[in-house]
Amino acid sequence: MSILVEPSTRVLVQGITGKYGSQHARLSLSYGTKIVAGVTPGKGGQVFENQVPIFDTVAEAVKQTGATVSAVFVPPPLAADAILEGVNADLDLVVCITEGIPIFDMMKVKRAMQGKRTRLIGPNCPGITTPGEGKDSHGGCRIGIIPGHLHKRGHIGVVSRSGTLTYETVWQLTQLGLGQSTCVGIGGDPIFGTSHLEIIKLMNDDPDTHAIILIGEIGGTSEEEAAEWIKHNCKKPVAGFIAGASAPPGRRMGHAGAIISGKRGTAAAKIEALKAAGVATAATPSVIAETLAKII
Repeated sequence: MSILVEPSTRVLVQGITGKYGSQHARLSLSYGTKIVAGVTPGKGGQVFENQVPIFDTVAEAVKQTGATVSAVFVPPPLAADAILEGVNADLDLVVCITEGIPIFDMMKVKRAMQGKRTRLIGPNCPGITTPGEGKDSHGGCRIGIIPGHLHKRGHIGVVSRSGTLTYETVWQLTQLGLGQSTCVGIGGDPIFGTSHLEIIKLMNDDPDTHAIILIGEIGGTSEEEAAEWIKHNCKKPVAGFIAGASAPPGRRMGHAGAIISGKRGTAAAKIEALKAAGVATAATPSVIAETLAKII
């Protein structure tokens, strides 16, 4: 098993004819992902790579292909509407890769999604991968921009706010022979769809995930909230790393959400919360996988 997506998941790509949408759709197809539709308004009826039909709307794509998950590679001014188009089509999951969506737009998205069944990963995230069982873990489900060749099928769940640290951690795990069940990059924007805690709960309930790595960074309280739940509820070994320990007060580190406000959200506070929850905490990014390996 896995969480959120599996090799049989039927995926559509919003913005499949754009530069990044087309590039990563090709990579996902080569990984074995079942991309069954693309959506670009005005280009309905065309075919991507001689195999993926393109539709004008998400609703039409879902009706014709049975897609349940969307990857959003739509420019920032249009991305909020793209997310909501997936929500209105009653998709199981929308994974928004787009960076730079205006905060006010995401406020409207969050309000519009209240009471809806669709889950949002992102925005400004690297996506989600459930590795396959084939050579180099091909035959899995890769949605987003995480390099597929880094993965190995196994039993470690990874949840991260940082894209590059997701890649680094997955590669470290693979080098140690520790495969992954599902890797989720939740993104680093101030207003986001799914939190560390929500993913940790899913991984805790997943019988195919035997241990978890949590990667966070300065800003917000998502990591502290996850730590508090882990302390009292998590049944599996957890290792963690918090980026930004050397950041001066008030300094924003890459992600729009990685800025410290008041006393909460500091690296020190997050690390303290993780340690108090029994999470094995890595001192540097280079030993994240090693830190987990020592406790499993």
